Amino acid sequence: MKCFLSAGLFATALAFGLSSCENENINPYDYAAKTDTITINTGDENTVKTETASYPTGSIVWSHDTTLVTSFKVPEGASLYIEPGVHVTIAHDSQEEDKHPIEIVVLGNLYAMGTAEKPVTIKSDTGKPNDWGGIICGYNSEEVVLSHVELADGGATPTESSMSFQNKLFKTTIDGGVPAFHFCNTTGRFAMIDCYLHDNYNDQTNFTGGNGVIAGCTFSDSGNAADGGEAINVKSGCTLDIAYNLIYNACTNAFKLSDSGVEKNFASKLVIYNNTAVDCGWRRSKNAKGGNVWLEKGIAPTFVNNLLVDNRYGIRQPKKDGGDIANSVLAPNYLFASTADGVAQQAKDYSLIVWDDVNITSSAPEDLSKLFVNFAQSDKMNINCENDDVAKGAPLSWNNAWDFHLQAGAVALTGGTASVTRNFPTGLAFFGMKKVKWVDNVNDQNYYFVAPAASAYFGAYGK
Repeated sequence: MKCFLSAGLFATALAFGLSSCENENINPYDYAAKTDTITINTGDENTVKTETASYPTGSIVWSHDTTLVTSFKVPEGASLYIEPGVHVTIAHDSQEEDKHPIEIVVLGNLYAMGTAEKPVTIKSDTGKPNDWGGIICGYNSEEVVLSHVELADGGATPTESSMSFQNKLFKTTIDGGVPAFHFCNTTGRFAMIDCYLHDNYNDQTNFTGGNGVIAGCTFSDSGNAADGGEAINVKSGCTLDIAYNLIYNACTNAFKLSDSGVEKNFASKLVIYNNTAVDCGWRRSKNAKGGNVWLEKGIAPTFVNNLLVDNRYGIRQPKKDGGDIANSVLAPNYLFASTADGVAQQAKDYSLIVWDDVNITSSAPEDLSKLFVNFAQSDKMNINCENDDVAKGAPLSWNNAWDFHLQAGAVALTGGTASVTRNFPTGLAFFGMKKVKWVDNVNDQNYYFVAPAASAYFGAYGK
C-alpha cells in the first residue's frame, strides 16, 4: 500500500513522533482528514468515530495496525484508545540518531482494549528482548487499562535524550533498563487484565504509586542474568489487588515488594493471593536474593494462597531494612520443591528466610509430574545456575502448550483460605472506558475491573 500525507499532516506526524502507513498501518493523527474512516465533531455528538466505536472528542484512536518508528507521547489530559485486535509494532531499526530506544510515554490516559478473541499486541519487529523501552506513565496519568494485551521485547536502557528521561520519569540516572510497564501516580488508577507479558529484558512491571488491579495475567521469561528482572516490582504509594496470575521464569523475583520509593509517607497496601510462580530466581548472578518474594523497607503485604514452585528461595528479606513481618499476612501458601536444593533453600533455617508454620513447605523433593496438568522442566535444570543457557541449567523457554491447572488429587487443591479482604472488592472504575460507545456488542467492554474473590486452593487455576 502507498501512503500519502499532505504537508500539514506530515508535519503533525513528525511533531508527535509517529508515522507509517506500511502494511495498512495508518498514522492515528491522520484520521481527521479521512472522512471515510473517521469523522470528528459530527452533528451534536462531539465524538471521534471508527467502524467499531465512538470516542470522546479529542481522543487519539488507533483502529488500525500501527508501526512506531520513533517514541510516542500521549499528552497530559489526552487519551489514547487502542481498539481490539490492533497490532502495534516497534520498528527497532528506526530509532533516533543517538540510538535511544523507542518508548511509549503516557502523560495522559491509555486504554488498550483487547479481547480474548482480538488481543492488542505491542512488540518489536524482530521479536528480541531489549528492542525498545516500554510503556512509561507520567505523574499525572489518571487512567491506564491494559486488557488482553501482549506486551513483549521491552526493557532497553534509555539515554538522556529518551522521552521518559526528558520528562523525568522512572530514571533520574542512566543505570539500566526501564520496565515493560511503569505506573507512578498515587491517585491514578490502572488495570492489567488477562495480559501476556514476555521476553522483556528488565522488570515486567514496576509501580511507584497507583491504585490497581492485576488479574489473570501471564508473565514469562523476564529479565537477564547480569541485571536481573522482577515480574512484579512494587514500591511505596500503591494500593493493589494482585490475583490469579501466572509467573514463569522471572530472572530475580516473582514479587519484589518494598516501601521504599518517592512516596515516603504512603505505605503500600498490597493484597496478593492465588498466584502461581514457577522457576523464578535461577538466573540472577549479580546478587543471590531472588526467587519467590523479597520483602524489604517495612512492606507489610497480605500474601496468601500462592503456589510457589521450584523457585530459587523461599520468602525472604534482607538482614537490615526488611519487611514489617509483624503486620504482614504471609500464610497460607504452598512452597513446592522438586529438588534437594530447592528443599534446602526454602527451609526454616536457611539464610534470610521468613518462616511461617502455617505455610506448606516441601520437606523432601516432591513429584512435579503430579502437580500440573501439563508442564515439563529441562533434565539439566539447576536451581542455582545463574545464567541464561538452558544447556547449563536455565529454565526452558515458555511453551504455549503448558497447562498450569492442577491435576485431580494434586496436593495444592486444598489448604488455602477464601477469607481474603480485597482493597477493591467492587472493583475500580475507569471513566474513559465508560465514555466509549461501541457500535455492536461484539467488542463491548465493562468499565469496572475487579480481581475475583479468593479461592481455597493454592495458585491461579485450580483444576
